[in-house]
Amino acid sequence: MAKKLLADELAGPGAPVSFEEAMAELAQLVTQMESGTLALEASVAAYARGAELVKYCAAQLEKVEAQVKVLEGDILKPFATNVTDTIDGDSA
Repeated sequence: MAKKLLADELAGPGAPVSFEEAMAELAQLVTQMESGTLALEASVAAYARGAELVKYCAAQLEKVEAQVKVLEGDILKPFATNVTDTIDGDSA
């Protein structure tokens, strides 16, 4: 019965509240799975929850990328690697 309870806990409450929450939960799941202490059913539940979290995070990143494209006029620009690149880029 304890194995079933653990698998249910890993199934999670649904969609995470934020990207950061999803990443934290995903990191926790990875740690639990890598420890090798989960039962088979719990490992499968953790894997399934992890797949859901990865999809959620990917969707959130796509939304942010679309917002950046709008802000940058549909042209993604590489980030400056240091302060002088930013200064030189702004003055050009």
